[in-house]
Amino acid sequence: MLILAVMCLGMLVGARFFPERYKKANNFLQMAATFVLIFCMGVRLGSRPDFLEELKSLGWLSLVSFLLPTVGSTALVYLLSRLLSGKKLKEKEG
Repeated sequence: MLILAVMCLGMLVGARFFPERYKKANNFLQMAATFVLIFCMGVRLGSRPDFLEELKSLGWLSLVSFLLPTVGSTALVYLLSRLLSGKKLKEKEG
């Protein structure tokens, strides 16, 4: 929760009070901090002794967690769009 509050505070400061002339330097600093964060996460994951075994099981779990909601929401949108477009055609005809 604290992370979200800090992020919202940062967005407020950036939108309202941050000078325009420092935005380019701020973008560079954000990009550098993001690269350092990703690098540190990679080092931490790579130092785990059974990382490759965990990656195999996490890979399948991630695939299923991605695939089921994606297929389900796509099918739902398709069905609803067919249903609602059919109602609009009937309203126009009648």
